[in-house]
Amino acid sequence: MKKLVVSWLLLVLIFLPAHGGLASGGNGESSDYLVKFNGPAEKGIVKAFGVDEEDILHEYELLSVMHINLTDNQKRGLERHPQVEMVEENGEVEALGQTVPWGVPHVQGTAAQEEGYTGDSVKVAILDTGVDNTHEDLAANVKGGHSVFDDADNSDPYYDENGHGTHVAGTVGAVNNDLGVIGVAYDADLYAVKVLNNAGSGTLAGIAEGIEWSIDNEMDIINMSLGGSQGSSILEEFSDLAYDEGVLVVAAAGNSGNRGGNNDTVGYPANYDSVIAVAAIDENNNRASFSSSGPAVEISAPGVSVLSTIPGNDYAAFNGTSMASPHVAGVAAQVWQAKPELSNEELRDLLNETAQSLGSASQYGHGLVQSLDAIEY
Repeated sequence: MKKLVVSWLLLVLIFLPAHGGLASGGNGESSDYLVKFNGPAEKGIVKAFGVDEEDILHEYELLSVMHINLTDNQKRGLERHPQVEMVEENGEVEALGQTVPWGVPHVQGTAAQEEGYTGDSVKVAILDTGVDNTHEDLAANVKGGHSVFDDADNSDPYYDENGHGTHVAGTVGAVNNDLGVIGVAYDADLYAVKVLNNAGSGTLAGIAEGIEWSIDNEMDIINMSLGGSQGSSILEEFSDLAYDEGVLVVAAAGNSGNRGGNNDTVGYPANYDSVIAVAAIDENNNRASFSSSGPAVEISAPGVSVLSTIPGNDYAAFNGTSMASPHVAGVAAQVWQAKPELSNEELRDLLNETAQSLGSASQYGHGLVQSLDAIEY
């Protein structure tokens, strides 16, 4: 028999040094970096500084960027090379807070479903801790996936020991099967893109790789319920690239707000212009006290006590902007099914224009996302 487990978690928005020590070490110590070239990314350039083949961890295809393990001397040398545009430290990001399905009708998801708009055939990439594709409320909708990790514990995109990604996926597209919960877009095609490990941590390089995979595999929507307090020019370029390629990019605004909501704490990648930053509200349309605020906040969605799927055919209620973001992704899937002729920019404008105004733009953005209003506009 299926259990309904209600638990409360609050994962803070945080930016941590990457494993291997991003802090400067001696000449012999090495750390992770993202290196962007002015022209084509050439191994010969980095090898001229003594970088071994095994230290070139990933070569991106859509931008001239390499993920490389460098010593301090190699880093300084590359920074001075005329064909190198920038060298950025690779940092960790963590899954943002949690929360759960009063939210489906609250965003008019149920009303849109009753009109036949269920996100059918819209592809949604869940960039997160993985998605349990054996869950009885998700199995029919998880169509594929990718992991950016090579180690045995994290290389399977469908193994989600953490549970965060499975929870996010359920809010987007838990199946309409009379079991457990139902997602906003319960016929959407879900893709598990594991960019956070089982502890809920990942890196800028991993997120960039997940975005690139999403572009290459023709995703319609990317949901990123994750973030860090510091930005990366290269991650911004990958986010911009996805948007330029027609992908709608949605991300949690972050859980670093104060009770007054008068600070500017929207995290990254949500803070980028190409990304929709989603704030969290409660059942009374009040801003959640943890929800980050600032000029980058674009739209709001349910983010307090949100019930959704967790691994092992179970369910739990989480709080956080991580839970608000997939409501917006689900609504976007419903509206795009209804209006497939829209570009991602037009869809974004429509969601903002038809949102229910709630108050201060720095706290709520355009307001509460509304699916049926956008469909019927």
